[in-house]
Amino acid sequence: MNYSYIIIDDNQESVLKTKGIADGFSELTFVASANNYTDGLHLILEHTPQLVFLEIDPVDTTSNLSLALINELHRYLKIIPKIIITTRKKELAFEAIQYEVMDYLLKPLVPIDVIKLILKLNKSEVESEVALNESIILEEKPTFLPQPETVHQGQSLTLCIKSYGDYRYIDAKDICYLRADNNSTDIHLNNGEMITAFKTLKHFEGVLSYPFIRIHNSYIVNRNYISRIHSGNSVCYIKNSTVKLPFSKSYKTNIDLIISEFANGNYLEI
Repeated sequence: MNYSYIIIDDNQESVLKTKGIADGFSELTFVASANNYTDGLHLILEHTPQLVFLEIDPVDTTSNLSLALINELHRYLKIIPKIIITTRKKELAFEAIQYEVMDYLLKPLVPIDVIKLILKLNKSEVESEVALNESIILEEKPTFLPQPETVHQGQSLTLCIKSYGDYRYIDAKDICYLRADNNSTDIHLNNGEMITAFKTLKHFEGVLSYPFIRIHNSYIVNRNYISRIHSGNSVCYIKNSTVKLPFSKSYKTNIDLIISEFANGNYLEI
C-alpha cells in the first residue's frame, strides 16, 4: 500500500530530516512541504494527501502551527488526512489524542518509528476492508457468521487441517513458512514435511499473528526459522535447510521490522 504525504514544520532542517527518513520507504510518496499554518492548509486542500506530518510546538511562533489546523480541515474536507504529530515534547501527546491523530512521533525521528507507522497504516487499511466486506455479507445474508480468532503472541496454537473427515493437527510453532498455491496453501514444517490446506494465503494472514509475517504475495514466514536476510538479493533463508524465500518491495517494511526485532533482542553485531 502506498501513501502520499505532506510535511508541515516551521524548521526547514526538520523538514529535510523527516523527508530523508521517509524517502527510505517505497510505501511513502512525498508531495510537498510548508513552514507555516496558512501554506500548510493550502497545500492539504490542493493535494489532499493521505498523510500529514505536523509539528505542533514550533520554534517560530509566527508560523502559527498547532492542533487547530485539524479543526480547520474539518471545515473543508469530508475525509481528513491521517495526521502524524512530529514534535519534541511528550507532554503534548494527551491533547493530540483528543484530536484523534494517527500517531505521535518524538523528534528526532528514527527509521523504526516510520516502520511502525506504516505497519499501523497497513493494518488499519486491512481492518477497514474486512469490516466493509463483513458489512456487505451481513446485508446480503443476515445470519450469524462466526469469525476466526486471531492468535496472539504467547498463546499455544494448534492448527487443524480438515479435509473430507480427515483431521490433521499441526503445532504452529513447527511451521517454517506457508506458500500460496492458487486457492490453496502449502504449509512447510520444520521436519521437511509439506501439508496442503484448502484455504488461501490471505486467510492465514488474517488468523496468524506473531511470529508469522507476510514477506511476499506468495509467502508467510515464521520469524523464528529465519537464519539469514540478504537485502541485495531480496531473499531470506530458512534454518537447517537450503530453502530461500523471496521478499517483495511491497513487503519490505515487514523485513525491516524483522531486522529491527533481531537487533532489539539478545544481539551482538560483528
